[in-house]
Amino acid sequence: MATNAILLVMDMMNDLVHPEGAGANTYAARCRERGVYEATKTAIARARSAGIRVGFVRVGFSPDYRECPPSSPVFSKARENGLFKLGTWGTEVYADFAPQEGDADIVKHRVSPFYGTALEPLLRAQSIERLILTGVSTNGVVSAAIREGHDRGYACVMLEDCCAGATDEEHAHALSGLKRYATVTTAADYAL
Repeated sequence: MATNAILLVMDMMNDLVHPEGAGANTYAARCRERGVYEATKTAIARARSAGIRVGFVRVGFSPDYRECPPSSPVFSKARENGLFKLGTWGTEVYADFAPQEGDADIVKHRVSPFYGTALEPLLRAQSIERLILTGVSTNGVVSAAIREGHDRGYACVMLEDCCAGATDEEHAHALSGLKRYATVTTAADYAL
């Protein structure tokens, strides 16, 4: 591949965005209302046709939840509710986005896609300089990726129509702060 960019599709997995997943009433509803599913498919198709790498970031824990922080307000209920268990349907990427052989698969145990993951070694090994970011939630993984990516020297691009918060207010609040650290555009308009 001749590009120095990667499109990261983050936490777009069944537990969160599938219409029958645990997030059906929150993230799946926002994704449907905002057109996130179609925009994300557009972003992936444009990246693939331009030779831009595609990677998927998923939150997940071992079946015994050994990596799950019990005091986390975000993850403390995962074990109790059987969410984010690796090797299950819930942690698979939503089928509409169809990961392909060779796509990066980054598993994380926290909100950040960088913390304790293989993401940065992958980016450095592939000479990636630009992160094109999508996913749920805008105020969670997308925000963390943009802020940490910025601080690590990456040019960050947020595809706003490929992101959602649990509420429209969460999305809007996150977006207002992220414009300082990233170029904000859409799936149809981002520079290849």
